[in-house]
Amino acid sequence: MCAATQRAIGFRPREISTRINETVIAVHAEDAAFLWLLRDQAVDAPHYSLQDLADLDERVEAHLDGLRVAGEYGWELAQQELTSNEPGECFVAGVLAFGSADPERIEVVIAAVAEDPALQRGVISSLGWLPFEVVQQSLEDLLGGASAVHRRIGIAGHLAHRRDPGVALLSALEDRDVALRVRALEAVGELGRVDLMPRLRAALGDVEEACVEAAAWSAVRLQSRDPETLRTVRRLADAGGPHAERLLLLAVRCLDLESAEAWLRELFDSGRLRLAARAAAAIGRVRAIPDLLSLMGLPEQARVAGEAFSMITGIDLAYEDLDGEESEAFHAGPTESPEDDDVAMDPDEDLPWPAVAVVEDTWEARKHTFDPDLRYLCGRPINVPSLHEVLWVGRQRERAAAALELALLEPSRPLFETRAPGRRQKEILRTWRS
Repeated sequence: MCAATQRAIGFRPREISTRINETVIAVHAEDAAFLWLLRDQAVDAPHYSLQDLADLDERVEAHLDGLRVAGEYGWELAQQELTSNEPGECFVAGVLAFGSADPERIEVVIAAVAEDPALQRGVISSLGWLPFEVVQQSLEDLLGGASAVHRRIGIAGHLAHRRDPGVALLSALEDRDVALRVRALEAVGELGRVDLMPRLRAALGDVEEACVEAAAWSAVRLQSRDPETLRTVRRLADAGGPHAERLLLLAVRCLDLESAEAWLRELFDSGRLRLAARAAAAIGRVRAIPDLLSLMGLPEQARVAGEAFSMITGIDLAYEDLDGEESEAFHAGPTESPEDDDVAMDPDEDLPWPAVAVVEDTWEARKHTFDPDLRYLCGRPINVPSLHEVLWVGRQRERAAAALELALLEPSRPLFETRAPGRRQKEILRTWRS
């Protein structure tokens, strides 16, 4: 064979570029879904900062990039993983489908989650993950979809970017589908649509309690203080439904301080101690500190009371070595016993255990620096500049509280989305500083 016809050993560059390492791509798919689950918990976690969230986002994005580079094989693998019926896998498939703007891929993803709101959360998160310009047309198509599921995901996708769905929002407020109506009513508050307050008041008479709850939350967030709305909020919060705590923590921020603290005292006196600790943090006055110090002595309430103390005063228990060992009398979360029906995880798992005596001494030394008549968040009197600072440096629960306080001070502005990709949040906050 002559030299001209001999083929070099190995692969041509274009052959290398088309080869797929299936094992590596499978790892990308698995890790992207797993890391999204971590992120889904992190956005509401007491120990994650904005930078922590941004770092986690970079890890998620690296695995998504691996799937994108794999092209059609990456999509096929993500599509197969949809059958696991897990929200993380739905997020991954959603990113690839909406990122490609391929109607067939998008419909595959929507069909896979149509019957399960928990799975829809993963898809909505994928819409919020991608730049708005990438998903804008897909969102418009969803808003015009024939099914309520399409329209609900379309509205939720707009809300993930804090973009107004326009006339589709008005139509959704009157839709027969309850879940779509609920999402639209919540959107009114999240977007700061004060012009739609009459729609919210009308929805307070809805036959569906979920719609009433959503309307009440949005109405109060938009500064409605009429007696009917406040009575509705108080009734729903005291009833103890799935959204009772959210309503309570909003309401006590909006009531006059005398009424808010009277409600707080009722919570303490009735033994609803966890709610009382959360409400004390929301009210933000140091008058509640003695009660919180007492709660720190109760194993079940110690950590949530410590969190409330820190949210008011800005005193970080872990950073200042004011934390101690877990109480031996405390047990939470599922056990290894197959006969134990309690599988609920410990809601305070990531909070420090306060060393009560040391916390008391620290507070005694610093309490003179606080005005008992002011409201505080993270040790700062609540005002626009201090809330902006908490959004930069606070942890996720503190940042969510700051976003809500800011929205209450500026009702017509959208509620800042502390669950958005960290890089996007930073870009928005930088524009505020400039």
